[in-house]
Amino acid sequence: MILIYLISLSFIFISMFLLAYTAFINLKLVQEKVSLREQELARSFLDRAILPYLRNSVRIVKKLTPKSLNEKLKLKLVMAGNPKGFDVDRLMAFKVLCAAGGAVLAIILFALKRNALFFNTGIIFTFLCFFVPDIWVNRKIESRQKSISFMLPDTLDLLTISVEAGLGFDAALSKVIKNTKGPLAEEFFRMLQEIRLGSSRRDAFKRLSERTNVPELQGFILAMLQADIFGISVSKVLRIQAREMRIKRRQKAEENAMKAPVKMVFPLILCIFHALLVIVLGPAAIKIYTAFTQSL
Repeated sequence: MILIYLISLSFIFISMFLLAYTAFINLKLVQEKVSLREQELARSFLDRAILPYLRNSVRIVKKLTPKSLNEKLKLKLVMAGNPKGFDVDRLMAFKVLCAAGGAVLAIILFALKRNALFFNTGIIFTFLCFFVPDIWVNRKIESRQKSISFMLPDTLDLLTISVEAGLGFDAALSKVIKNTKGPLAEEFFRMLQEIRLGSSRRDAFKRLSERTNVPELQGFILAMLQADIFGISVSKVLRIQAREMRIKRRQKAEENAMKAPVKMVFPLILCIFHALLVIVLGPAAIKIYTAFTQSL
């Protein structure tokens, strides 16, 4: 009798354990499904709905595009700092999407106004829309290069102080990276990682020059390579380069200040000059008009 009770209790315990385990597994699966759904919904509508349909078009465009052009696009993205979520395929997809949007708008305009001028304008507009992502990438490159050029003198000053304090070049560069932010610090960090992974300093400097394409930074890299070849003191080279970079930045600021009056001429003529004429000559014109009408 006791044996039957024990067997019954064991069966009940096993049944309850299996039920609890099954409920736990089902709950875990539901949570995974919910988390996957949330992750999917967290993506933008463009990534979820539009870009997947453009993959075939992107493949066709990539096959028709020369390999050298794809390499140039990849280099442009590197110079732009590899914007988050952007690669060559995504850039080509946006180019196709912009061209398709331009073509649809051109077709609508031609359907509303059946005119050869609208048709030709639509073709030109579609062609221009294809290069809109390239314009965006070029603006990103220009902004990044300006930031690097502006931060270079201060970074070189800090690097010079660290080297003259007794640190080696790599240790001083690591110190500079910790105390500065921006594209220049990111590029120096990448160069330092390449050196630590076994790349020579010369190759790391050359790759840094290719990734940034900033004339001031290229001049600094050339001076450092020559100092490495001829055995010149690094601290002296850094001191001279930091002084030259400060002079160049001051000269560029003076140049921009001299350009400001010329750039202000067009807004003054197109926007302010007309209002000023109305304010100055308006009362006189009203008096002349009233005097003329009274005389008549």
